[in-house]
Amino acid sequence: MPTPTRPESTAAHAEPSSALRSELSVVLRELAWTIHRHTPERAGVGPIPTTEIALLKQVIDAPGSTVGELVATLGLQQPNVSAALRTLEQRGFVSRGKDAADRRVWRIRPTDRGIAEHRAISDAWTRPVDEAVAELTDEQRRALDDALESLQAVHRLLQHPATG
Repeated sequence: MPTPTRPESTAAHAEPSSALRSELSVVLRELAWTIHRHTPERAGVGPIPTTEIALLKQVIDAPGSTVGELVATLGLQQPNVSAALRTLEQRGFVSRGKDAADRRVWRIRPTDRGIAEHRAISDAWTRPVDEAVAELTDEQRRALDDALESLQAVHRLLQHPATG
């Protein structure tokens, strides 16, 4: 498939065209899908659905979260989060414990096994990306390095959109 051409901007700091924004969205979505469809099947564990991987990562990033906090952060439905947490708990990847201040609230924490599993999955995803990046030209690698901070900012903005 031919690589789409990018509309050229006449000003150095011009607003990106809607075509460029659309292309960026498509490329990021397809890249994410390409990476995630290669979800590693871990020995003795079997494949882990993407939702469970995202949930496990969020629990690792914010240990002690409540189900409601996980629902809000990930933008998932509460029944889906509860079901995924049950599976992660059965696999020994997370544990639930009552909140010390409010015994009605359950706090979710990663287990050592869950942290190790997520690290192994991340490593399995990283390897082919690293191999692909190694095939790029020096200029393309520099462009990716330069774009990383902006992509992280877009990610943060999409995770926490301004309410208004």
